[in-house]
Amino acid sequence: MSSYSVAEPSGAQKLVAGALVILYACITSLPLLWIIATGFKSPSDAIAYPPKVIFEPTVEGYVNLFTTRTRMPQEQLDALGPPQTWYDKIVRKDGVIITGASRFAGRFYNSVIIGFGSTALCIVLGTAAAYAFSRFKVPFKDDLLFFILSTRMMPPIAVAIPIFLMFRQLGLSDTHAGLILLYTAVNLSLSVWLLKGFIDEIPVEYEEAALIDGYTRFQAFYKVVLPQAATGIASTAIFCLIFAWNEYAFAVLLTSGTAQTAPPFIPTIIGVSGQDWPAVAAGATIFLVPVMVFTILLRKHLLRGITFGAVRK
Repeated sequence: MSSYSVAEPSGAQKLVAGALVILYACITSLPLLWIIATGFKSPSDAIAYPPKVIFEPTVEGYVNLFTTRTRMPQEQLDALGPPQTWYDKIVRKDGVIITGASRFAGRFYNSVIIGFGSTALCIVLGTAAAYAFSRFKVPFKDDLLFFILSTRMMPPIAVAIPIFLMFRQLGLSDTHAGLILLYTAVNLSLSVWLLKGFIDEIPVEYEEAALIDGYTRFQAFYKVVLPQAATGIASTAIFCLIFAWNEYAFAVLLTSGTAQTAPPFIPTIIGVSGQDWPAVAAGATIFLVPVMVFTILLRKHLLRGITFGAVRK
């Protein structure tokens, strides 16, 4: 009679599980791959029916994303002489010329400032609040934690009009500071609850030993608690950045020019002949890069949390 392990899956189970994981990865990656591919299509290939899977790649979508163009009669194009740059050559074949830079770079820069600014503020405030709730006797702690959590129970867009009126009175409309404060307020409850759970798992004896060795409370927090909570901080930062980076409704309502982020701008990209889908796809592809890079940079802490597990007494 062969031995059978309940904990160890059989070879067939591993094969089925691996196949399901690969299938799920392929299905979820397909829309992303299609967006990336559309960014390298010509406008005609992007709207072709049936959709083209095999096509001649071009960077016309990226050129259109970063430039503004206008159509000119052929005789005026001939009078301008041959194109001087590779990107002029790309747009000239469609009978248009480049008249200047688009606003995408500025909108992308706004997204970087607002997204990473609100994430950093959330982590600083959330870590401090979570540490206080975890280590000190705070009056009405459970009630305060429930109140913090209750701010996530209502969709943020439900309070859009009061926030719009408040921002207009305070002069925060269409400003970087306004969106940073708003996104921080929305994400703060999530960061407090996530980080409190991680800090609760760190034995308080570590800090007590540090205090006995002559550390101050802040030094014990900085040199003992923070390194142990790095996994939770990394996870929380990723969640906060994803929300602030992709947020659309408040960005549309509260910004118009100076502080407008990329999500409201990308769908409005119009070419000389209507909606420029390759440029929209190119913008979406570039917009994915910072969050992807941020997640990769923090993967060491995430993987350490998976491999080593939580610290327990």
